[in-house]
Amino acid sequence: MLCKAKTKIIFSIVAISLAFFSINPVLATNISGTGLDTTAGEAFGSAIPFSGGTSPATIIGQVVGALLTFTGVVFFILMIYGGFLWMTARGNEQQVEKAKDLITAAIVGLIIVISAYAITAFIGEAITSTP
Repeated sequence: MLCKAKTKIIFSIVAISLAFFSINPVLATNISGTGLDTTAGEAFGSAIPFSGGTSPATIIGQVVGALLTFTGVVFFILMIYGGFLWMTARGNEQQVEKAKDLITAAIVGLIIVISAYAITAFIGEAITSTP
């Protein structure tokens, strides 16, 4: 009886794997005016980080984008570290509290940074938009 259940589980895993991994990939080529570079340039314009724009607004936007990316990476690392501390606490309440405080501080910091960016973007759009 147990052997039939294992066989069904293994067969299901193999069938699902074959269904997902049997899809043929599509290869992108760069044929005069098509391709990923051209498409990304048309879709995002000068929003591509460090794409060569020289206006002060573009440069400031690129720097802010890079800082937000860095903030996201730091948040991600702090969350992983907090989770690691929590998982390896082994009943040590001080380490659990330290992990909770770290995760809470990371979330609060991310909320503050995103809120500051949203306020700045709103004010900048209000100032630069034409009536």
